[in-house]
Amino acid sequence: MQPAASPRKTPSPPSERTGVAFAALIVANVALAFGPLFVRLADTGPVAAGFWRITLAAPMLCALALAAGARPARLSTGLWATLAFAGIAFAVDLGSWHLGILRTTLANATLFGNCATLIFPIYGFLVARAWPTRTQGGALLLAALGAGLLMGRSYQLDPRHLVGDLLCLAAGILYTVYFIAMARARAVMAPLSSLALSSVASILPLLAFAWMLGERIVPTNWTPLIGVALVAQVLGQGCMIYALGKLTPLVIGIALLIQPVVAGAIGWIMYDERLGAPDLVGVAMVAVALVLVRRNPTVAPAAPRPHLDT
Repeated sequence: MQPAASPRKTPSPPSERTGVAFAALIVANVALAFGPLFVRLADTGPVAAGFWRITLAAPMLCALALAAGARPARLSTGLWATLAFAGIAFAVDLGSWHLGILRTTLANATLFGNCATLIFPIYGFLVARAWPTRTQGGALLLAALGAGLLMGRSYQLDPRHLVGDLLCLAAGILYTVYFIAMARARAVMAPLSSLALSSVASILPLLAFAWMLGERIVPTNWTPLIGVALVAQVLGQGCMIYALGKLTPLVIGIALLIQPVVAGAIGWIMYDERLGAPDLVGVAMVAVALVLVRRNPTVAPAAPRPHLDT
């Protein structure tokens, strides 16, 4: 899909553009934090829940992309490969993460599942071939320390969480791979178009994983699956992919720590997964890191637009 040409408009000031992108990033992370709750409530297997998350969301994403002006186009082979790779990486990420969600706390699942917090900014600095500024380095250090406090009690409280944590950690690494692929696609495509096509590429791998694991695939209660499709995939991932093309990897990465904070609050309310003083200090450190990067949320550098076959 490729967006149709639109009338030329007066460009918005950079501060306005970054403000909208930052707001979308906050919405994305809050919405995505509800994903583990819906997975726990689903009466299918965890990977099957991921399959339905994508399968139910994909038609809506395609319809929204078409309504926004996107039209089928002959994309280059390299771009198709990038989107397919992103979709497969996201499928394996989602499958591993959903398996881990049932084996650890909601806060740990979202924390380990978002270890891209540290990896994706490092990727951004490598691509830019530049060291972080003092403010950027301070924000990243605060985020790392806050994340350490948030995850510090995982093994200590219950060793049975270790397997789930490792599954979610693997998912977080794959999430970084997905981000990198989607950042490249976003350089030449609109957010809804790239998300719609990469989501379609995730459907069959997730169905195959669920079938190989012998999971129950067809639900009796569709409510949690519709919820995870609308809230996590359409709203959450949609806003995330929009922000991915507007903000730097550092801002995107640190903002991912909003998810374990929100998920921790949900776990406390729904499952009595209480947060202690170290967790609250970690939350405060994450908040300070967000304030630091929000002071100058630099727009992501525009990549050269490769030729698209039409």
